[in-house]
Amino acid sequence: MTDYIKTPNVRPQIYNSIRGVLPCDELERQHINDALAWIDSGADLFRIQKPDVPPKHLVSYVVVVDPLQKSILLVDHINAQLWLPTGGHVKLDEHPRDAVTHEALEELDLDAKFLNSEKQPFFVTVTRTGGLTPGHIDVSLWYLLRGSVLDFMDFKKQPKREFHDIEWFTYDEILQSDPVIFDPHLPRFTRKLAAYFDNK
Repeated sequence: MTDYIKTPNVRPQIYNSIRGVLPCDELERQHINDALAWIDSGADLFRIQKPDVPPKHLVSYVVVVDPLQKSILLVDHINAQLWLPTGGHVKLDEHPRDAVTHEALEELDLDAKFLNSEKQPFFVTVTRTGGLTPGHIDVSLWYLLRGSVLDFMDFKKQPKREFHDIEWFTYDEILQSDPVIFDPHLPRFTRKLAAYFDNK
């Protein structure tokens, strides 16, 4: 099992990370406000028992992006039964950005290279899950990592198999495909990502 960093006073750090996200639309604003109120309430933030204890908990999405090719790396997730970014549940007292680092290494054998120097989340969603483990709520922080469509990732060698396949999708492929095959917020995320790079 990979070691992870227990961060002192992590709750206010997570709160400030979420508060710093600029929402792309009214739905993301609602999700940010929901997440902040949840943290402020003193509720347990971390999953301590699979699949849904507590029933609302933190997830870090590891969104590997090739900005030049306008492409995002997605996996065909076994439990979710959707194409979505890699990632995982944030461990007890762990900062979500540290979860990104160890999930990238475990799932993709990838050293995390954050696209922004502050290593802050880019997007926030609050989602009721479906697939094989329906009914709980993931508060997901989407972090951007730099990647390349030329990189070969042999996920089949990974000891923890959580997905059937892995593919690069262009922004256009995501936006022009039937959205039911993806995480329900992926098209909105993709539009926000495209606008972010257009304005850089």
